[in-house]
Amino acid sequence: MNDVIPQLSAYDDAALDAAFRSLIEQVQAGASSLLTAEAQEAFRLEWLGRKQGRLKLVSDAWLKTAPVEAKKALGKRFNDLKAAIESVMESGAGAGATSASGPALDVTLPGIARRIGVEHPLTRTMREVVQVFQALGYSIALGPEVESDFYNFEALNFPPNHPARDTQDTLVIADQQGKPGRDRLLMRTHTSPVQIRTMLAQDPPLRIVVPGKVHRNDESDATHSPIFHQVEGLCVDTNITFSDLKGTLDHAMKTLFGSGVKTRFFPSFFPFTEPSADVQISCIFCGGSGCRKCKHSGWIELLGCGMVDPAVFAAVNQRRAEMGMDAAYDPKHISGFAFGMGVDRIAMMLSGATDIGLFYSGDLRFLENFA
Repeated sequence: MNDVIPQLSAYDDAALDAAFRSLIEQVQAGASSLLTAEAQEAFRLEWLGRKQGRLKLVSDAWLKTAPVEAKKALGKRFNDLKAAIESVMESGAGAGATSASGPALDVTLPGIARRIGVEHPLTRTMREVVQVFQALGYSIALGPEVESDFYNFEALNFPPNHPARDTQDTLVIADQQGKPGRDRLLMRTHTSPVQIRTMLAQDPPLRIVVPGKVHRNDESDATHSPIFHQVEGLCVDTNITFSDLKGTLDHAMKTLFGSGVKTRFFPSFFPFTEPSADVQISCIFCGGSGCRKCKHSGWIELLGCGMVDPAVFAAVNQRRAEMGMDAAYDPKHISGFAFGMGVDRIAMMLSGATDIGLFYSGDLRFLENFA
């Protein structure tokens, strides 16, 4: 037994009060000497040292050897003693702040504020577009950026040597010549391969929105970048019509750009949809009266869409058969629509940026405008 911690002769309340009162008086007596950092550290080690601190010795000598019925009363007084020690140390640290050992940390000085980051404008725009369709019951679907020719082209009705492939400016992975054409790898040129992957994995009905990064071998200029972002959507069910597509996109554009925005559809061509359409919205800058932003037409072309081509459903069914699955996408019983839009173009419109390269430059002078 350490000589500074006497043995308890009894465990009644009076004996415990007397024993702990003596220790607390010793703690308070030492408070007057805590005028330097060295004195404070010595006091801490004396009472709170892990191996030979007096609080540790009290625990070993009194708490661990006490009878079970006395442990609760001992524990309460032990906690009071520990609180008294910590209180004295806090008071001593304040009293010794200007001691001979030198000035302590001045907590009244202003700190160095950590600047809080914000979403990149492209990330924010993509999230806002996705949320519009999530509110309509669409689920988010994702896929790899390195794709096979089958998913990126063939299943989407781009047969070999199809002229539409030339407009994609594809970046191909090196050393793929030894593989069959459909298995050769490339950087995806659109997020449409995720539509195929989802139809292979799930039976209809299906409603997905697909955000992601895509790659094309484009020269960088004010409106083009070899890396950009898309959000595509796919809806497949029974009795889906072009009217459903128009209503969905009209609602989405009004949610994104304001209730006063109008939409109009023009015939177009995409290999994976038939019929296909380009969608224009009334200029959000001039309200449709004509300005430089809309080239004085009052309209801005924003996205493409169309009804899913039956050839795409046929390719999906064929692949599902190869995988031992049933042909769930029979165009005689189901139909669907798809749409896709460029996130970067929308972000440029909303931010007023005139060069797409600003979004990829990492220039804080530009990005701080979105903080």
